[in-house]
Amino acid sequence: MNTMNALYTFYNRGNPILSAGTMARVETTSNRPYHLVIFGASGFTGQFVVEEVARTASEGPKGSLKWAVAGRSKQKLEKVLEQAAEVLGKPELRTEVDVIVADVGEPDSLAAMCKQAVIVLNCVGPYRFFGEPVVKACVENGAHHIDISGEPQFLEGMQLNYSSQAAEKGVFVIGSCGFDSIPADMGVIYTRDQFKGTLTAVESFLTVSMGPEGGCIHDGTWQSAIYGFADSQNLQSLRRKFNHKPLPTVGSKLRRRGALFYSNEIQEYALPFMGSDPSVVKRTQRFLAEEYQATPVQYGAYAGVGGIGNIIRLMFAGMMFWLLVKFGWGRNLLIKYPEFFSFGMFSKAGPTRKQMEGSSFRFSFYGEGYTDGQDPAQGKPNAKIRTLIQGPEAGYVATPIAMVQAALTMLNEPAALPKKGGVYSPGAAFAKTTLIDRLNKHGIMFSVI
Repeated sequence: MNTMNALYTFYNRGNPILSAGTMARVETTSNRPYHLVIFGASGFTGQFVVEEVARTASEGPKGSLKWAVAGRSKQKLEKVLEQAAEVLGKPELRTEVDVIVADVGEPDSLAAMCKQAVIVLNCVGPYRFFGEPVVKACVENGAHHIDISGEPQFLEGMQLNYSSQAAEKGVFVIGSCGFDSIPADMGVIYTRDQFKGTLTAVESFLTVSMGPEGGCIHDGTWQSAIYGFADSQNLQSLRRKFNHKPLPTVGSKLRRRGALFYSNEIQEYALPFMGSDPSVVKRTQRFLAEEYQATPVQYGAYAGVGGIGNIIRLMFAGMMFWLLVKFGWGRNLLIKYPEFFSFGMFSKAGPTRKQMEGSSFRFSFYGEGYTDGQDPAQGKPNAKIRTLIQGPEAGYVATPIAMVQAALTMLNEPAALPKKGGVYSPGAAFAKTTLIDRLNKHGIMFSVI
């Protein structure tokens, strides 16, 4: 693969490109004036990404950041800048941030946007419908791509279809850089780095707290889940195309828990985490094992659901969801009435700022392994570790922080990224960077307990 990459020394436009083993290109030029372009900036999550970029602009290369917003409607984008100017008390945002009109349905507009960006922060979901044209335009036009997708089929499909082309072009496509799945993926890496010896297995337990105002999730995430579950068969056949050999199991095999169980770790009922975290962590562990000969860490992900009342609600919602998601008419109903079918957990309006302020998350990691000098092939693990990640509201406060810090890490630390471009999970891309330190400074706190 390396020899192949080295053969590609020119872009199709005649500009030199990255061959294998050189640093990611992160400088702005007169033709590529923006460090960051936020695509989908006027969407529900996009508006909070805009605010986070504005808040952290001084952390860009040499203390400044050139950025722009992009999307279908100039008026909506201007309105978002107006809102950010008001919320942050930064009136200059109204005039200093450029607006780019670009539409997923118009490839030429995407190409024009990507030519101007060092990194595109793609906030336009569901990614299974709208993600690929943006990835394609980024790869073809030399822009790195960061998204906040929690959709394994999109993430793994992009890896299958674009990784070698991205490597040829020296482009980094880094998926799932929001709450899905930076805390889980970097949490496993942090736990491994803090463990004195060989870490072989980790289980994580997620709990979310709401303030007196309650909380909910915007229905964009609900739609992604609906289409993801409806199409789960295709995910299996996509995975077969990679022809991956099973990762070796080092140490005792991690026992899978039941569909619903009482967790002594978090002192409440828990169930397997339905999101993309397990698949993202597995991709990272595979990369680290193949690239750096690291010991792969087995991973199990669970989420706390609280007491009996919550379980009953969840069972009803779950049964209705499973029944309806299999049929076209059922999916339409689920999409039309998210609040009703999710018992208020998802809504078309999304949470209020007040609700966000009162919400937080805790990710507890329980790891086991072998102390230095112990042979993982012999006997049971003889050491344990417990780590914790705590942070603000997951979907619209922690997600923009994670996404923007991932981008700033790329801009400031290109030498610490993998040797060549490609489609990466966050842990694969950022294992050797200071991303965890950066997150710590921004309220997503990693600690050993």
